[in-house]
Amino acid sequence: RKDRMAHPYTPKIDDYVKWNRSTGQIDQGWIYFVDHEYITIETGVRDKPNCEYTQIERHKKIHTLIVCHHWYWHQLEYLKTRRPNESRRDQIDNTDKDVHI
Repeated sequence: RKDRMAHPYTPKIDDYVKWNRSTGQIDQGWIYFVDHEYITIETGVRDKPNCEYTQIERHKKIHTLIVCHHWYWHQLEYLKTRRPNESRRDQIDNTDKDVHI
């Protein structure tokens, strides 16, 4: 859509998004990781089963993540953020700095 191209959404960690794929499939969840090439969207969290190998495990949850490459970001719909006091951010955000490794 042309109106989406004028103000592209820039994904941010802790945003809740809906991914309306061209195939008709819809996924939604929290943005868990952001990179210039792709993001991951957390679509589910569940407890790890108790067993002898996880008794002293610090991480007690299993996270289900899907990958969304940058060429699909125009299919994302921003719904909300879990960061308090932040407004809608579906317009270009020029405050991000380039990451240098």
